Amino acid sequence: MKKNIGMLTLIMVFWFTISFITNIIGPIIPDIINNFHLKDLALAGFIPTSFFIAYAIMSIPAGILIDRYGEKLVLFIGFFVPFIGAVLFAAFHTYPMLLASCFIIGLGMAMLQTVLNPLQRTVGGEENYAFVAEVAQFVFGVASALSPFVYTYLIGRLSPAQYVAGKNTFIDLLAGITPSNMPWVSLYWIFAILLLVMVLSVLIAKFPSIELKEDEKAGSKESYLYLFKQKYVWLFFLGIFCYVSTEQGTADFMSTFLSKYHGIDPQGAGAHAVSYFWLAMTVGCVLGMILLKFIDSRKLLWSSGFLTAILLVLALFGSSSISLFAFPAVGFSISMMYSIVFSLGMNTAPSNHGSFAGILCSSIVGGAVGPLIISALSDVFSLRVGMCFIFLTVAYMTFLGFWAKPLINNKTIRLKEVFHSKK
Repeated sequence: MKKNIGMLTLIMVFWFTISFITNIIGPIIPDIINNFHLKDLALAGFIPTSFFIAYAIMSIPAGILIDRYGEKLVLFIGFFVPFIGAVLFAAFHTYPMLLASCFIIGLGMAMLQTVLNPLQRTVGGEENYAFVAEVAQFVFGVASALSPFVYTYLIGRLSPAQYVAGKNTFIDLLAGITPSNMPWVSLYWIFAILLLVMVLSVLIAKFPSIELKEDEKAGSKESYLYLFKQKYVWLFFLGIFCYVSTEQGTADFMSTFLSKYHGIDPQGAGAHAVSYFWLAMTVGCVLGMILLKFIDSRKLLWSSGFLTAILLVLALFGSSSISLFAFPAVGFSISMMYSIVFSLGMNTAPSNHGSFAGILCSSIVGGAVGPLIISALSDVFSLRVGMCFIFLTVAYMTFLGFWAKPLINNKTIRLKEVFHSKK
């Protein structure tokens, strides 16, 4: 692995870029509502919907493209397409263009996530795959936590009340190409610059040839037809669907909720709460790695479900200070759910794992549907009532923790075995 450290570092930079761009939607939703004068929250809900619909459409085709044309071309397209999407909205800042931009960026991000997982396995070696994947998850979380702070910084420097020309050349450049009443649009110029650097990096770098493993291939038509008839396929598809709905429904509307019900500045403390949500999720992933060595994954799943429900009650019905703590803490409580639901599903299937993995990846469409349901309910009732929809998605994942009967359980050890081995 040492000789490939440079390539692994580049892959981590790729993951950082993906996460930095992907998870900024939540903090900017209040700005989108205000600047585009959106009367219905459902219109704001279309932003994450347009992004995650692209994920659902592109996940399986991206695997086919890797098979036919190789990883370098897919990486190039995967970064170049979002670059076009970012520039389009940065230059033409209208609501329809924002929807189109999110969809275009989503297409590229789906391609990148599909190619990077097998690429990092090839570069790091199969024996180091688990470690490299966890490092990637850590980098992903750090980038998600950092992007809201960058947003806050740009708002502070570019807002008409605080901008002072001549103090910072880069800020002056952004001020010249960003509407003064929409300083958050400057983020899309940052995205464009970052993506252009990634495009150039892909062109320069030499990547090893990827041989997709069975659980990374798209699968045959017959395997999909067989799986669609199996009950467990739909149950676990809905499980991943509910996870992404939970994650995005919380992250996307957290800042808006804190602003509406507690008067918290969405460009300051509200954005920071979103950052802490992703940071708490990163910490939870690290702890999850340890807990899975000692506890059955099904127990961890329903335990996480109960904890998440308690935190959601505190976040939605607690005081300002309690809500500011509970919302980010939800990131910690759900941090293990995705990997557990996915692994339980894969360990329940006796065959056709490659096709099943493609189906489960497609259920990321939950990130499109969940926020849309929340925003629609919010327009009819209230945002608090709309966000109560998350209780249903959490309840379903908790149910899976009791229902699942995998053919293979996660291997666990007893604490006394650890201490005995040390002796």
